[in-house]
Amino acid sequence: MSADPARFPLPSRLLHWIMAAMILMMLFIGIGMAASVSGRYEVLVSVHKPLGIAILILVVVRLVNRRFNSPPALPDSIPPLQRAVAKASHFLLYALMLALPLVGWAMMSAERYPITLYGPIHLPPILPFNVKLYASLRSLHTYLAYLLFLTFLAHLGAALYHSLIRRDGVLESMASMRR
Repeated sequence: MSADPARFPLPSRLLHWIMAAMILMMLFIGIGMAASVSGRYEVLVSVHKPLGIAILILVVVRLVNRRFNSPPALPDSIPPLQRAVAKASHFLLYALMLALPLVGWAMMSAERYPITLYGPIHLPPILPFNVKLYASLRSLHTYLAYLLFLTFLAHLGAALYHSLIRRDGVLESMASMRR
């Protein structure tokens, strides 16, 4: 099976769209947790933690996949500044997809909250108990989540710009499921 040089390989596209849905879900769950004053908080947290760990695992899988399945080249019509911004924004997205779950895990560890994945399966703490560290990490987790949301919106905006205005095939290289 030969790869189409104008689009991402199928594993890359599947990982991208699965993670996009997971991250969007995670951001909305986080907003729900911050706004929750009822018993829904515990339910949201019980979904938020394992979903965060799943994102952490999948971003590592994605990085390995990217190593073996290079993305297609951007069209020659894209100016050098836009190329640099695209590269920087992708680096930021990957960094945030790694950092947010790790900071969340560290935050929970510093407060000694168990990180339950499913039933009796728990993650070990990665930091010692420290309430001040927990508070700092909680703020950092919140700010990183806002940054991820803004970066996600910028990424979506760039995809729409390339699809609707430039019509240069950039979105189609990730969105197309044609054979």
